[in-house]
Amino acid sequence: MSEQTSRSELKHRIVTRFQRHLANPLTRRLPLQTVLETTGRTSGLPRRTPVGGRRVGDSFWLVSEFGLKSQYVRNIQADPRVRVRIGGRWHTGTAHLLPDDDARARLRRLPLLNSTAVRAFGTDLLTVRVDLTG
Repeated sequence: MSEQTSRSELKHRIVTRFQRHLANPLTRRLPLQTVLETTGRTSGLPRRTPVGGRRVGDSFWLVSEFGLKSQYVRNIQADPRVRVRIGGRWHTGTAHLLPDDDARARLRRLPLLNSTAVRAFGTDLLTVRVDLTG
C-alpha cells in the first residue's frame, strides 16, 4: 500500500467516525439542514445523512466526499429511490451517480461552506444528481 493510499484511508476513517458519531446525529435534527434519505441496502430501513448541495430546477446536486466508499452512495447503488429534505420540506426523487462529471468544478457551483469542507476532507469525490419528482 502506498503512502498516499495509507493517508487517504486514515483520513477516511477519521472523518467518517467523526461524522457518524458526532456531526451527523446533531445536524440531521436541524430543521433547515438538507438531508438525504436512502434505503439501507442490508436493513431496508431509512438512512438519513446531512448533505450540502443545491437545488437547480427539478434536480438536487451534491458531491460525495468519499465516492463509492460512502454508505449513502452504496445505498443509492442498491436502490436509487431517495428523498431529500430541502428547506424543511421532503421531496422524492431518483439519485444518479455521475463519475464522469468534474466534481471539483461542480463544487464551485454549490454552497461555499460545504464545498470547502468536501474539498478539504474528501479523498474520492463523486457527483450525485437527484431528479426530484415530488
